[in-house]
Amino acid sequence: MSSSMTFGDLKAIMGRCTGDIEQLTEDHLGTAFTDLGYDSLAVLEIASQIQREYGLQIPDEAIEDMTSPQSVIDYVNTGLAAV
Repeated sequence: MSSSMTFGDLKAIMGRCTGDIEQLTEDHLGTAFTDLGYDSLAVLEIASQIQREYGLQIPDEAIEDMTSPQSVIDYVNTGLAAV
């Protein structure tokens, strides 16, 4: 388990979950997942993978607030800092 999440870490997780990350760059950090072509099921899969890899419990309401790659990174890093 890592002590922080980077864009590269999230991109790798997203790739394992959806396989569709070719066009994802750091320029997309603030872009909504829906605008990137990810539906709510994909976001749930990404959150589940994060929970497995980082040992971080993510409540449903927090998943709903994870609207962009940056919001996921911020949530995970805040959670990891509290551990």
